[in-house]
Amino acid sequence: MKVGVQLYTLRDFTKTAKETAETLKKVKEMGYNIVQVSAVGEPKDAKELRKLLDDNGLIAVSTHTGYEAIVKETEKVIEEHKILGCEAIICPGLPMELHNKEGYIKVGKDFSKVIGKIKESGLILGYHNHGIEFERYEGKTGLEILMESCPELEAEIDTYWVQYGGGDPAYWIKRFKDRVSEVHFKDMGIIRNRQVMPPIGEGNLNWERIIEACKQANVKYCLVEMDAPTIEPFEALRISLINLKKFGLEA
Repeated sequence: MKVGVQLYTLRDFTKTAKETAETLKKVKEMGYNIVQVSAVGEPKDAKELRKLLDDNGLIAVSTHTGYEAIVKETEKVIEEHKILGCEAIICPGLPMELHNKEGYIKVGKDFSKVIGKIKESGLILGYHNHGIEFERYEGKTGLEILMESCPELEAEIDTYWVQYGGGDPAYWIKRFKDRVSEVHFKDMGIIRNRQVMPPIGEGNLNWERIIEACKQANVKYCLVEMDAPTIEPFEALRISLINLKKFGLEA
C-alpha cells in the first residue's frame, strides 16, 4: 500500500495554475509521490495538469468526478483520465434527492450502463461515501444497496465518514475486500465536544486496525484527506505522513 494526498485538502491553494504548481511542488517535497485530483481550480485542461504532475514527479491515481459527468459524458471522462494517467474514476457523492433506497438502485443501474466501457478502457469506477450512505433501508445501508446494484463498482471507503455514520471503518473496508483499491484516510478527534479532522494519528480512530483491514482487503492506495484540518493544511499533511510511516506505511 502507498500513501498519497487527496488534493481537496489543499483546495484553497490550487485556484490558479501558478498556485497549483507551487502546491504540487510542496506535496512532493513533503515526501508524497501520489495524489488524487479533486477541487483543482486551474489548470482545467488535463494535458496541462498532467505536465504539472510530471514536472513534480507526482502520479495521479484517481480523481473525484461528478455523477452526472460519469454517466452522461463517459467518453470525455475516460479520455481525461487516460491523459492524467489515472487508474480510477471516483464519484464523490450524489445529489441529495438520490439518497434513498430507490435513488441508490437508480444510481447503481446508471453506473452499470457505463462501467463496461470504463473497464474496457483499463479504468476502475468507484464511489466515495460520506455518513449519509449508512442510513438503513429495510435492514441494509444505502452503501450496500448501491454496491449490490452495481456488482463491479468499487467503494472508496472514507474512514472519518464511516465513523460519523455509526460504522466501524475496519469492518467496512474488509466488507468490500477486492472492491476497495483506494481508501480515504481521515482521522476523527473531538475539540470542545465537536467532531474534528486532525492529522492522521492525532485523533481517536484505531489506525492499527484500519491499516490491517486495508492489507486484508487488498487496498492499493491510502489517500490522506482533511476536509477542514485542525491546523495549517500543509503541516497537517506533513504530520500525517510522519505518523503513517510510524505505522509502517510508505509514500
